[in-house]
Amino acid sequence: MILQALIFDVDGTLAETEEAHRAAFNRTFEAHDLGWHWSMEDYRWLLKTTGGKERMRAWQATLPPEARRMSDDEIAALHKEKTATYGAILGAGELALRPGVAALIDAARDAGLRIAVATTTNLPNVAALTRCCWNTEPDAVFDVIAAGDEVKAKKPAPDVFELALDRLGLAPGACVAFEDSLNGVHSARGAGLPVVVTPSVYTDDQDFSAAEMVRPSLEGLSVGTLAALLAA
Repeated sequence: MILQALIFDVDGTLAETEEAHRAAFNRTFEAHDLGWHWSMEDYRWLLKTTGGKERMRAWQATLPPEARRMSDDEIAALHKEKTATYGAILGAGELALRPGVAALIDAARDAGLRIAVATTTNLPNVAALTRCCWNTEPDAVFDVIAAGDEVKAKKPAPDVFELALDRLGLAPGACVAFEDSLNGVHSARGAGLPVVVTPSVYTDDQDFSAAEMVRPSLEGLSVGTLAALLAA
């Protein structure tokens, strides 16, 4: 089939956002005097669980029996506050796109391709990123956004990529997905999409043999090379 769209994961793929997320979590935990603090080592294993609220529940499950337990409603409220803190971090300009991302999206636009997002994160986080890195709103950068809070099951389930394909009105054979994590690869492949992986600082130890292409970054990657993936 002819290449018609590129579908991007957000966190770790478009930008190394995970350190900003970790900082936002820790600032929120500190503000509520929870006694929680996630180190880089902690966050690496927590990222094996997709979704911020889900990571908070996973962390809570490791705490000793006498530790304070939060309800799902309390976790949701805390996560909402964390999202606002993350937005403030990005609003201060503390984030840049990964090498090659802007150039590839510009080249895809020039070639008449559509650009979509399929992410575990939520729309406010996508908006925070586009305002920080593109100085504009999400719909000025992406034709379609499929977010984790819009689907029943998050990655590694294929739901969010299937939602992106449905909104694009395209078959998986007309698109290429971009990911940085093994959960993301499983999600994209489950939706029938070929996958290009650029490992992030938190996923560089994962096995990406199921992907069609693995690169250190998107720098120098051409639309023609991506189109050839569909013909392979």
